[in-house]
Amino acid sequence: MPQLFDKPGLLILDVQKGFDDPYWGARNNPEAEDNIYKLLEEWRKREWIVVYSQHLSLLPDSPLNYKNGVNIEIKDPLRPLAGESVFTKNVNSAFIGTPLDEFLKGHQVKTLVITGFSTQHCVSTTTRMAGNLGYTNFLVSDATAAFEITGPDNVKHPAEEIHKIELAMLHKEFATIATTADILESIG
Repeated sequence: MPQLFDKPGLLILDVQKGFDDPYWGARNNPEAEDNIYKLLEEWRKREWIVVYSQHLSLLPDSPLNYKNGVNIEIKDPLRPLAGESVFTKNVNSAFIGTPLDEFLKGHQVKTLVITGFSTQHCVSTTTRMAGNLGYTNFLVSDATAAFEITGPDNVKHPAEEIHKIELAMLHKEFATIATTADILESIG
């Protein structure tokens, strides 16, 4: 794995309580939150930029509906500290309708370490846009998670399959796929 450089920003996408709702179906990678926390601790220790996104859905039945109180909260112990920026959104990309790009450029962040939920939605979309905007991206495979989905042909696809396919599609073109251990080793 290439060495990280330029004090990379840690991007924590939508790690919200509403993702524990059965609405989403089966999920892979139950260790995702623990791995995000390992990275978060390291970023805080180094006083590097940590940025959160928080999805506030406009869909009335979504567990992440903006009126849904507790469900929209970021999970403990990953909650932001004072001084850590949270960008709220109601679409998949953390860049659309938010000042995220301006914030990162204003802090001279050129490299992103991307984590969060869900691999096939906000993680994929934000990673693609970050790549298109010129960021060097490291997507942390074991600090993200996917959910099962049913296709238009009514075939159910398991969460692990979705996760692997999304990572394969993003690798090289939009991000370098890495593990938490890879990231920690490269900055150690």
